[in-house]
Amino acid sequence: MPKQKTNSSAKKRFKVTGSGKIVRNKAFKNHILTKKTTKQKRALGHDTVISPADERNVKFMLRLGK
Repeated sequence: MPKQKTNSSAKKRFKVTGSGKIVRNKAFKNHILTKKTTKQKRALGHDTVISPADERNVKFMLRLGK
C-alpha cells in the first residue's frame, strides 16, 4: 500500500514544536499596514498555537496520526 501524502498547503503554513503543538502565523500582516498601529503589527508578527477546534483537521493534513 502506498504512503499517504502530506497536504502541501498545510506543510507550508504549519510547524510542529518539539512538544508536539502545532503553530501557525497570524493573518492581516501582508498589506494595508498604514492604518494599523505599530503595536498591532508587532503583535501580528508572532506565531500562535492553533485552535483546539482545528487541531484534528491540521494533524490529518500533516499526517501526524489520527
